[in-house]
Amino acid sequence: MIASLQGILESAGVDRAVINVGGVGYLVLMSPNTIAELGSIGHKVKVFTHLHVREDNLTLYGFLSTDELQLFDTLTTVSGIGPKLGLGMLSAMKVPDLTSCIATGNADLLTTIPGIGKKTASRIVLELKEKIGAGWVISTAGAPARENAEVLSALTSLGYSNVEAMRAVSALPDDPALTLEDKIKMALQSLSG
Repeated sequence: MIASLQGILESAGVDRAVINVGGVGYLVLMSPNTIAELGSIGHKVKVFTHLHVREDNLTLYGFLSTDELQLFDTLTTVSGIGPKLGLGMLSAMKVPDLTSCIATGNADLLTTIPGIGKKTASRIVLELKEKIGAGWVISTAGAPARENAEVLSALTSLGYSNVEAMRAVSALPDDPALTLEDKIKMALQSLSG
């Protein structure tokens, strides 16, 4: 099992990076958010990894924090959630938002993630609500998660894709003083700029 890699970042793409460890280049699949935070090519990096083994393929998935890796491992225990969809979920939402969404049973917000329908969202909530609620520190309460769902709904009704809307919402500051209107305005500004 390869638990982590520390080496020189050789190259980075949209969803993958090559990390040179002792002369061996490891191809690691990552979310675009993780790649954006890796740093520049030629610098030393460390990523925590999950090795996915299939009979015809070994694939490494990389994460910058153990929390992100732990959530990925937890998500992939759900029937129908493979590593690619798990990584897609972490690309669409930050760890605190995703854990809050699951712990509060907000399946509607989960359906805004590409590849997650109502049945899958319900299954995720059903299977992980107790695990996530008991094992994770939830930084976001249920009301802000519902309000973010309203922001997502407003953005998608204006014609933005789910991915664009999720990125705009995940970039919003965690300020309880912000009203729903303020959040929508800020999200629209980030989408237009």
